[in-house]
This record gives sequence, structure tokens and C-alpha cells, in this order.
Amino acid sequence: MRVALFITCMADTMFPDTGRAVVTVLERLGHTVEFPQEQTCCGQMHFNTGYRPDAMPLVARFARTFAGYDAVVTPSASCAGMIRENHPVLAEQYGHGVLQRQVAELTPKVHEFTEFLTDVLGLEDVGARFPHRVTYHPTCHSLRGLRLGDRPQRLLRAVEGLDLVDLPAADSCCGFGGTFALKNAATSGAMLADKATDVLETGAEVLCAADNSCLMHIGGGLSRQGSTVRTMHLAEILASTEGAPR
Repeated sequence: MRVALFITCMADTMFPDTGRAVVTVLERLGHTVEFPQEQTCCGQMHFNTGYRPDAMPLVARFARTFAGYDAVVTPSASCAGMIRENHPVLAEQYGHGVLQRQVAELTPKVHEFTEFLTDVLGLEDVGARFPHRVTYHPTCHSLRGLRLGDRPQRLLRAVEGLDLVDLPAADSCCGFGGTFALKNAATSGAMLADKATDVLETGAEVLCAADNSCLMHIGGGLSRQGSTVRTMHLAEILASTEGAPR
């Protein structure tokens, strides 16, 4: 299987360890992962803020860059949802016939990381070890967009040594929402405060999720409270072999 990593803007610029973790896990499972250097943004920022025609060069670039791969794996439920749900919409509305066919062919091959592990590879135990108390926040895109269900939790439960604890009000939004946090700062801050309280209630050492954007938002709130709870992308936990015998 020819597999490509779509790193996403957030991971590429701010959380590169997440991309490395995806590669670590997939290589551990026997797959070679390619990283097309021509990749850029998926266009979600443009789409969500109303600049839809301006997203079209990015849609075309994505289709061109990842053409020919059997699978495109991304550590972002948000970006995976943008590509699968909205690239076809944009191509239909603003694109030509060739681009529409390219997008239609490619989008079913785009998988969020946990989807790829569970649905495509049929795995839950990926050989990870992480002896810590962990809670999982299902981000809005993973929960309501991609409908990941319990895929992330199944993967976490299979990690040796990991103590997974439920997050109260797990299905509530953290308040990030991209530009929502900037345009509606007071509302966003109130939602973040509720989420931080719920995280602290679990007694977890680590909060994980399938989107670095939400982890950045929650992690910032926890840090400002002086909390020692770490935030980690789920891929980084699945890549860990902490404490395993050499």
C-alpha cells in the first residue's frame, strides 16, 4: 500500500512531533510512509471564513499532490473532515470537470489517523506502552463530523500500562473553533473554563485528542491555571514505548 502523510499546517508549524509519531507508528506496523513536499494547507481557514473561491487553488494543489496514493493519512480530524466533506463541494461549485473527477477519486482515500488504523488496517493494538493516567477529549470534528465513535478509545485501551479515565461532559466543545475563539473571546473563554474543570476532575496526567488545535486551546487554559496536566496528540501516545524492555 502506498501511504502518504498529510501533516496539516498546525502540526507542520507548531507540533511536528505529531507527524513524526504518525510515521513511527505506521513504520512499526511495516508500512513505508511518503511525505510529498508540495503539500500545503487544505483550505479550511478560507472555507470557514467565507473565502471559498480563494480555497480553490489549495483544493487543486491537494488533488495534484496526493494523486496516485492508495491512502492519505492525517493526524487531524478537522482537516480530514474538510477534505472529505468540503473539497467535493468546492470542486463542484467552482471547479472544472477534471478537478471534480480528481477530487471524487481522491477524497475516499483520505483517512484520519485512528480511522486508518482501525478501519483500513484493522488494528487496535499498535505495540504502544504509556504508563500514565490519560483522558480523551473528542473534538467536535472527530465526534460530529467524522463520527469516529470509540475508535480512539479502543486504541488507547490497547496501550500497555495506560489508565484511561472518562472525561465528564466529553461531548461538549472546548471553545476553540478556529476564528471563533478570536471573534467570540468571552464565550470561548467560558467554554474553555468548563472544559479545563472537567479535565482536572479526572485526575489525569495527560489529556489527548485527535486535533492539535483543540489541544493547544485547552493546554493554554490549563497552563494559565498552573496545572501540570500535559496535552498530547493521540498519535504521540500510540508511538510511545515508554518503559518497555529494550
